[in-house]
Amino acid sequence: MTKLKESMDRLMKEEITSGYVKGVACRVIHKGKVIYDTVQGYADAEQGKALQQDTIYRLFSMTKPITAVATMILMERGLIDLRDPISKYLPEYARQKIWTEDGLKDTWRDVQIWDLLNMTSGIPYPDMAHEPGRQMDALFKELIGRREAGEVVTSREYIRRIAEIPLVFQPGERWMYGLSADILGVLIEVVTGVSYGEFLRRELFEPLDMKDTAFYVPAEKQDRFAKNYMWSPEKQTLVPFTKSHLGEYYGEDVAFESGGCGLVSTVEDYSHFAQMLVNGGSFHGKRILGPKTVEFMRQNRLSESQKVNFNWDSLWGYGYGCLMRVLEDQGAARSNASLGEFGWDGWTGNYVMMDPTEDLILLYFIQRCDTGTAPVMRKIRNVIYGALE
Repeated sequence: MTKLKESMDRLMKEEITSGYVKGVACRVIHKGKVIYDTVQGYADAEQGKALQQDTIYRLFSMTKPITAVATMILMERGLIDLRDPISKYLPEYARQKIWTEDGLKDTWRDVQIWDLLNMTSGIPYPDMAHEPGRQMDALFKELIGRREAGEVVTSREYIRRIAEIPLVFQPGERWMYGLSADILGVLIEVVTGVSYGEFLRRELFEPLDMKDTAFYVPAEKQDRFAKNYMWSPEKQTLVPFTKSHLGEYYGEDVAFESGGCGLVSTVEDYSHFAQMLVNGGSFHGKRILGPKTVEFMRQNRLSESQKVNFNWDSLWGYGYGCLMRVLEDQGAARSNASLGEFGWDGWTGNYVMMDPTEDLILLYFIQRCDTGTAPVMRKIRNVIYGALE
């Protein structure tokens, strides 16, 4: 694996010396063995604080695969049916309206749990490209402002208010990235009778020994919390980013536990979660999901018509299901990866890839806002697969 280390070290160094990131952590696990592991650069460049193996990162949308697993736990226990309308648990989502240029129209059916898992609900993120997104943007600014003024704004309040915004399209009509996973988190609270954070602690984080994963960073761990950065066009460099983006807040009194973007974790912790999925639902003898359920999760669930908006550069060659991408076409992806490898990324550039065929896991953690899948990821993936024997 000397070739792997040399190539990977070079790619990591180039990301830092180019100024694209302040620091990067990358781990590759093959057949249960770590074959590459590095932390380079800074957790806090202004303070000269280097990244460490136990640095805590904002996961942002890498929270979503965890929410998908939590939903599958309820499915396996017969507590929910994926065809259930979410209005069965959250009545405010009954008989929602769709925004059109000709005014509000009725939906043909209520949004289902299945729509939330596959991002076909029509429920948007804040987005200035369409009217529902603009309304959502105004709503989030209001809710974030209330929290910053000292008011407690709970997950339940967020989800109740989100229901007031019209849908962008008919439920199930097409794919659109949005707030679906956040609604799943509150639905899980309603079904289980405990907070979403508490459910995750009991059912996932404790069994998987994910001791640094939560919706908050305790005071005694704040010195391990990586700083977040945003590219400044004016200064032509990365600058610290401290603004609340979607209401995320990492204090111990957090009230909005976002199932779509709210968790923090470490590379070590997330590797346990990823290994569980690669192992078919178990980790160190502790079973979280059945093998057939994991198989169910890592399949494309979008029809060709639903894929009309599924066109991000990083998703070429992929399908989508259970809040994760899944590789269907190596040529379109320009990737030598196994068909069926799956995973997701986050707004700050964190990335996970899981491949049960090769028993392979890739974890790549940075903290650069508005990144998603970093351009270097195709090179990293091809280097890793090229080194396998």
